[in-house]
Amino acid sequence: MKSRILVLLAVIALSLTPAVLAQNATLAPTPPMGWNSWNKFGCNVSEDLIRQTADAMVKSGMKDAGYQYVVIDDCWQVARDKDGNIVADPQRFPSGIKALADYVHSLGLKFGIYSDVGSKTCAGRPGSLGHEYQDARQYAAWTVDYLKYDWCNSTTQDAPSSYALMRQALDASGRPIVFSICEWGRHKPWLWGKEFGGNLWRTADDIQDRWQGRVKWPAGDCCSNGVVDIVDLQVGLESYAGPGHWNDPDMLEVGNGGMTDTEYRSHFSLWAILAAPLIAGNDLRDMRLEVRDILTNKEVIAVDQDPLGSEGKRVKKNGDLEVWSKQMKDGSRAVILFNRASGDHEISVNWEDLGYPNHLEAAVRDLWQKKDLGRVTGKFSATVVSHGVVMVTVRP
Repeated sequence: MKSRILVLLAVIALSLTPAVLAQNATLAPTPPMGWNSWNKFGCNVSEDLIRQTADAMVKSGMKDAGYQYVVIDDCWQVARDKDGNIVADPQRFPSGIKALADYVHSLGLKFGIYSDVGSKTCAGRPGSLGHEYQDARQYAAWTVDYLKYDWCNSTTQDAPSSYALMRQALDASGRPIVFSICEWGRHKPWLWGKEFGGNLWRTADDIQDRWQGRVKWPAGDCCSNGVVDIVDLQVGLESYAGPGHWNDPDMLEVGNGGMTDTEYRSHFSLWAILAAPLIAGNDLRDMRLEVRDILTNKEVIAVDQDPLGSEGKRVKKNGDLEVWSKQMKDGSRAVILFNRASGDHEISVNWEDLGYPNHLEAAVRDLWQKKDLGRVTGKFSATVVSHGVVMVTVRP
């Protein structure tokens, strides 16, 4: 078995030439932004939901803020026909996937879909095992722009070769398709995802709409995570991310009701400083104003989308009080003062923590207050509420 895997890896590696990899890297020069159906709707997906969500992405201002992809997750597919072609649920998608993609494209958005490396998806629908090239050709015919590729029912499959095979199939389809590797960080995809054609890869098990705590799944071998648990798992991974290949701490839970607005603001801020994909997972058709304001804060989004592509890192930790910093293309730093504690605390950051000399004078701007705080020398301090952040830019 090991020798067969090595041969397959060698064959796939030859097909993913430097030129092909360079072309794939242009598919996601900044972290993808969009919406995915799973966190809010699970298997309750339909063409009406997707059309209404695409409409809401435009009307809410999310498109103007940079969100592009509308992605159907699991449960859109029900079977394969006599020729092995994947079949969408005719009750829920009576117009077909191509017509739905055309509608999304007509709004100036991009369309995404979901499959799995195994014979079945996580919800028990047909997976792509043995049909990789056939499915990729179908996605191209449907004008799909983004594929999320899951890891359920993978049995004894080798993760790098399984994902490389689908990347090879997508490339052979002739359509540029962003490739989201969703194997939950089990095989350290940050070590091989770029070389095997991934544009983003999950770094942890599934997120759930809570602040903290790992909860074991009723069936399966692991867990779901709260926001701060996922944040801790990102420490040390920053060197593996960059333009065209991103660490993915999972989709956003902002607006789904399990956390406070303060916690959602922290969640969004941390994903932005991590240069994470910003994939909303709430009901865009029915957002509170406060939720919309979090998801569309263009100054915070600009940190995530900075073209340098540097992933932020934790530069200071004192118990539950932390400082995170991200280098920006113009030489400035985005900084988060993060309070995980149960009470309010003052948090300080010295310029040396950011890679600047302490005698430097710099302009500080608060990205949530959208307010300039003046020029400061040596350090910046602020009182941060429980489970909250103060997010600023420091610009010499």
